[in-house]
Amino acid sequence: MNWQRPSGRAVPVIAEGLGKKYRRGWALRECSVEIPDNRIVALVGPNGAGKSTFMGLITGMLAPTAGQISVFGDRPQGNGLHPAVSYLSQAKPLYKDFTVAETLKLGAKTNPTWDQKYAEYLVEQAQVPMKAKVGTLSGGQRTRVALALALGRKPRLLLLDEPLADLDPLAREVVLRTLVTEARNQGITVLLSSHVLAELENVCDHLLLLGNGEVQVAGDVAELLSKHVVLTGPVNAPVPVPQQKIIGMTVDEHRRRLLVPVELAHVGQPWAPSAPRLGELALAYMRRSALEKAA
Repeated sequence: MNWQRPSGRAVPVIAEGLGKKYRRGWALRECSVEIPDNRIVALVGPNGAGKSTFMGLITGMLAPTAGQISVFGDRPQGNGLHPAVSYLSQAKPLYKDFTVAETLKLGAKTNPTWDQKYAEYLVEQAQVPMKAKVGTLSGGQRTRVALALALGRKPRLLLLDEPLADLDPLAREVVLRTLVTEARNQGITVLLSSHVLAELENVCDHLLLLGNGEVQVAGDVAELLSKHVVLTGPVNAPVPVPQQKIIGMTVDEHRRRLLVPVELAHVGQPWAPSAPRLGELALAYMRRSALEKAA
């Protein structure tokens, strides 16, 4: 693949008016966003929001219908992966009849930036036998081998499209902990797509939320959380803010919780303000996006 370098900053990803249309309609449209350097970015949104399409455009496997995208200052001109990018999907394509050692040797032969010692270190840390055939490994072990392949090519940007979806909660926690450690140590930007919002709270420091093929929310997590507040009050109390200011609302038997802009924090009793969680904020925007689509 040829990559054409435009003028401008070489940040990991810059999308400007980016759009992708299929026969059924627009999967992504008017997407203008930056993926900043040295962040672990949560890419979230409901099914059909455009997450996999956005990743496909970054990899160069898809060509945009509208707008443009650059990866580390380079612009794709055909099919292929940028040399500074690794991509790992839920499918985790590995040869089942290869041993782990043979799998790493294949990585060395196909990646000019390959670091054999680092890949072996990642496999050893996971306690995966080098002589074992991939087809005999557990789901968690296969994921660790796939992650070693992705990291062994020494990427500056790692794209993870639901790679943990088939793992049990304990295995997911272990893999995520390894991922965060290696990303921080190696200075890798990670774009992580996941439907499990709770596991992203202690992992990601940047959020990109898509809905209806458009960017709904984007920014550093700490900054986004500081701009919102949760108001909790009795379920039968009058709602203290205008309806159009409510981003999200949940109701149980005794109380009502409202996610609103932080400037509405001091509405007084019986409403008590508190800081939102990342999962709570993301889910509120996802629900609002779904309601807008249905309207």
